[in-house]
Amino acid sequence: MFAHRVPPWVTIAVISCGGLVSAMQFTLIIPLIADLPGLLDISSEDASWLITATILCSAVSTPIVARMADMYGKRRMLMVVLTVMVIGSVICALEGSFAMLILGRAMQGFAASLIAVGISILRDELPKERVGTAVALMSATMGIGSGLGLPLSGVLYQHLGWHSIFWSSAIAGLVLVIAIALFIDESSVRTPGRFDILGAILFSIAIVALLLPLTKAGQWGWDSPLVLGLLGLSALTLVIWFPTQLRRSQPMVDLRIARQRTVLTTNIASLFVGFAMFANMLLTTQILQLPTASGAGLGLDAGTAGLAMIPMGLVMAVMAPITGRLLDRIGGRLTLILGSGIMAIGYAARVPLSESVLQVIIGSTVVGAGTAIAFASLPALIMSAVPITETASANGLNTLVRTLGSSIASAGCAAILAASVAEVGGTLLPTRAGTDAVAWTSAAVAAIAVLLALAIPAARPATPAARGSEAQGQEIVVRGEVVFPGSGRERPSLVSVLTLDGDQVDWSPTGPDRCYSVVLPGAGTYVFTVNALGWSPASRVVDYDGHGPGPMLRLGEELTLHGRVTHEGEPCSDATVALAHGTGGLVQTTTCDEHGRYRVPLPGAGPYVVTAIRPSSRDAAARKLVIGVESIRFDIELAPATTEMATDR
Repeated sequence: MFAHRVPPWVTIAVISCGGLVSAMQFTLIIPLIADLPGLLDISSEDASWLITATILCSAVSTPIVARMADMYGKRRMLMVVLTVMVIGSVICALEGSFAMLILGRAMQGFAASLIAVGISILRDELPKERVGTAVALMSATMGIGSGLGLPLSGVLYQHLGWHSIFWSSAIAGLVLVIAIALFIDESSVRTPGRFDILGAILFSIAIVALLLPLTKAGQWGWDSPLVLGLLGLSALTLVIWFPTQLRRSQPMVDLRIARQRTVLTTNIASLFVGFAMFANMLLTTQILQLPTASGAGLGLDAGTAGLAMIPMGLVMAVMAPITGRLLDRIGGRLTLILGSGIMAIGYAARVPLSESVLQVIIGSTVVGAGTAIAFASLPALIMSAVPITETASANGLNTLVRTLGSSIASAGCAAILAASVAEVGGTLLPTRAGTDAVAWTSAAVAAIAVLLALAIPAARPATPAARGSEAQGQEIVVRGEVVFPGSGRERPSLVSVLTLDGDQVDWSPTGPDRCYSVVLPGAGTYVFTVNALGWSPASRVVDYDGHGPGPMLRLGEELTLHGRVTHEGEPCSDATVALAHGTGGLVQTTTCDEHGRYRVPLPGAGPYVVTAIRPSSRDAAARKLVIGVESIRFDIELAPATTEMATDR
């Protein structure tokens, strides 16, 4: 209603509040876990399902919702997932049964996609000079919300009862739905096509089968048939899922984009950063709440321990504008290196500095500051490397990877602590050696993230908006087709759009339908370039009026290895030409035409051996050849002394 008139800070505030509410869904129930068995007459193992259900649903729904946001509207999907979260919160608050409570917690997990989709809205709607700081703040909400959720839910539980936690979540979600409806515009950036239902089903099965044993292995045992069977099911499903995604023109996860070096390396680094982030909260709560008799704890109650987490959340919020400026100045790669490095140093310092509450707060806050810096760099790196129409789904996959890292941290830290216990008052509790081992492990994990960040290709410092227009929100999605001349082999191609000054506007891979989809800042003059493996690239200067489809792009000629085979100057129409790798493997065999000419598609760059054979005269010749990226004419003469000539060469 008022969206087109609101200043940027309102958009940032509304979307960031959504991120906070989303992150809180993971930790708001933690203060209840110890008391739920008595409150609901269930076992402790049953109570843990209230956390597992949220983790599983968030992991499955985030990439699916993110893909749907790219296709059907980001604002629309924000309102849908918030509505699901509100309904889930109400179900939990009404406490119909334990099964309904699990259902409600699973529905609350849908809110996890708010961060990925919200970041994409910020990129689409804000002026580019505001995007860096806004993305940094939104990224930090995952840690801020998780940290603030503990003390907030603890206070509500102690003073208003446990139902108040879920009523508060429902009210917050409802307020956000109204705020989004009033103040957030629907993004014009859409990915055309149909949703990949089969891909979503296979992906969901694989993720549930992977995360369930990770979260339950401590109770079921890593060597139990159920854990091993689920891990095997996950692997088998992924083996089926990968080729289906490569064959589809609009896959749920575009693996052609995800396997790019920048995207792939960033996602792998995200796994380690997610581990280090979650381990910080686990380690801090353990040290604060373990009895002093264990030698590892400070003996605080849950409420006081929750309050001790507040400084970490506040520092993460304060770091957002600083990180935004870092992204503008040094780029996402160096920002990730800095953030991960601070996390590693912070964890190493926590080993000797865990003797008092103040030391623990300082240690967790330092790691939290590094987390805020590292988290902000991840979506910036992702969005700088993917087409604009893929930002939500790419961020959704990155969020999933971070969630996977957190799940591994939960299982890994529990295993480390369980390996070093001592009996205190008849109860086995983690020792100081166990908490130190968690800190050292987390430091090593953060250090690995630094090494992975070093492997990310360096690029000029830029925010995700650098390729967009000055006036965000006026962008146009343009769809067109790539044409392969003649009867040559069709290959996946890549379309890039540049300004006349040479700045990149957007890019897009094509699918099996040979169509591309790019985002333009509006009507104007652009340079469209198309390239495909095995074909000469082509470019066109296009005056686009802002309406209708994009230009049809025709590739140049097919790249080939071609030439003539002759014998004493005469063409050999019956000759056979064999092309083999320099290492010996046969690539292709063809027969010459009536003029002695042969032609084969250009193979990948490298050394090769070309052998010409004339069966009728029992002549043959072999020559070495180094192939590059251009078509090559390579003539072969079958001389009488063929064998000696080939040996001399």
